[in-house]
Amino acid sequence: MFHDLAEFYEWFAERNQENEYEVTRTSLDMMDGWHIHDQTGDVAHRSGKFFSIRGLEVCTDHRDTNSWTQPIILQPEIGILGIVMTVANGTVYCLMQAKMEPGNINLLQLSPTVQATRSNYTRVHQGNPVPYLDHFMAPRGGRAVFDALQSEQGSWFLNKRNRNMIVEVAEELPPLDDFCWLSLEQLATLMRVPNLVNMDARTVLSGIPFFFTETSLDRAGPLSTDLGPGGDPLHSVEQLLSWFTEVKSRYYLTRRELPLSGLPHWVRSSGEIVHEEKRYFSVIGVNVQASSREVSQWSQPMLAPVDRGVIGFLGRQIAGVFHILVQARTEAGTHDVVEMSPTVNCIPANYAGLPAERHPWYLEAFSRASSSSTIVDVVHSEEGGRFFHAENQYLVVDVGQDFDLDVPDDFCWMTVSQLTGFIRYGNHVNVAARCLLSCLAGEPDRAVGTRGRRDIGRSSDVPELSALPEG
Repeated sequence: MFHDLAEFYEWFAERNQENEYEVTRTSLDMMDGWHIHDQTGDVAHRSGKFFSIRGLEVCTDHRDTNSWTQPIILQPEIGILGIVMTVANGTVYCLMQAKMEPGNINLLQLSPTVQATRSNYTRVHQGNPVPYLDHFMAPRGGRAVFDALQSEQGSWFLNKRNRNMIVEVAEELPPLDDFCWLSLEQLATLMRVPNLVNMDARTVLSGIPFFFTETSLDRAGPLSTDLGPGGDPLHSVEQLLSWFTEVKSRYYLTRRELPLSGLPHWVRSSGEIVHEEKRYFSVIGVNVQASSREVSQWSQPMLAPVDRGVIGFLGRQIAGVFHILVQARTEAGTHDVVEMSPTVNCIPANYAGLPAERHPWYLEAFSRASSSSTIVDVVHSEEGGRFFHAENQYLVVDVGQDFDLDVPDDFCWMTVSQLTGFIRYGNHVNVAARCLLSCLAGEPDRAVGTRGRRDIGRSSDVPELSALPEG
């Protein structure tokens, strides 16, 4: 455990120096261990494990475009993203890992205690075992205080889910070389540092409030969503569930897998796959060397977005309670038509040259926001194991009480704790919203500011399991 963050930064710099990393681009047909099917052009590992990339045709009446085709990652196995926690002298600590991922723009970032696909932790690659895995496999050593199947990026994965877990242990575990104990307060501070806390850690940390509901610790601590009293939310949990179910019932989403070869509007060129208009993303290959991973050398395909994205909540006080504007969003790989998403979740460059009516709702509100109204503004990387140099600017903007409460049917005002309550149940809150909630909880001072204490939560706002619809 570090006395201060200066010690952490020294340790983190040492991990960078002591481990050797190298990532180089390569042609898709030159990746060791991977195969491009002669007839379909699909990309898959020779073992049949890990993941594959195919074509997908999408049809829906819930996007500005009714149908499109794209490459998509198929990874049906469920991985584990888990953080070991302990309480010492009234302070909560998390066991975090300095983990290299080939797609990280700075390679080394803070990850959960365990971040492993099923292929990895069953050692398909015949590499080293995953440290601390026994705390997340039954019968485990420790108490599971949060355990939920959560979706991944629906724009790039088809029906992908990972198991998000928080396990409490009675005593501090000795950290291995690439692991360290950090307090929640320290993690809240590090969450404001660009490209440091990785996506997998952020999504797991969104479950921290459920740790506090099961302990007698002060729920007003860092990364807890219960930062003080307030009035009543604009909508009850029952009303929010009815809104969410109504949206899911109103729209359709159908998908059909297609071969990558000849996929409409996508071109295989110079060993990669790109969109004919140079929008969205490309599929590339990389060769990787890493001294700190279960295997020291491998190749793999990755998805590389064309530009940095924007993930943002608009928020405002409603009757003395801070609310955020949540969108019911459909993506190509969404499991059940829609999930609860931030107000905006897009790559603005994809809309360059298109008429204003084709732009996402409320995108301009973020570009117009002043620094004094911005609660969260930090750039974070996305899943570095599958996406190459994918970054998003995470924003929470207080638009003030003059902002119209009347919003389109696909949007709804919620308190932060109401949205957090739905995280306990899978396929309700998408990964962008979960990661942004973690960033928001790490900004208590600015979020309170001169706007008064937020109501971002009371335990009564967390819905019971029986109140939630299936799926």
